[in-house]
Amino acid sequence: MKKKTIEDFIIKSLGELEEILPGKKINSLNSSTILFGPKGVLDSMGLVSLIAELEQKIEDELSISILLADERAMSQRNSPFRTVSSLAEYILELIKEEKLNE
Repeated sequence: MKKKTIEDFIIKSLGELEEILPGKKINSLNSSTILFGPKGVLDSMGLVSLIAELEQKIEDELSISILLADERAMSQRNSPFRTVSSLAEYILELIKEEKLNE
């Protein structure tokens, strides 16, 4: 699994969520798109929706079950939910760990 593939999952999910995001228009999504925070494209409900969408998409397409919003994610010094790239790196880390535990 490559980081670019995961970034594409995230970007596709963001595009699908745009329809339900209140008043947000997401332009030119890429790996440096800020997801959450003062300049982020998502509010807290949008972030929760993105997390649920990604967990489901990863399970459906890769047959791997991961939890993105857990104590580990929330306790990191730098949030994995900052940008598309940081979230993709975090997802890859979780996928690798899940495969090792199979």
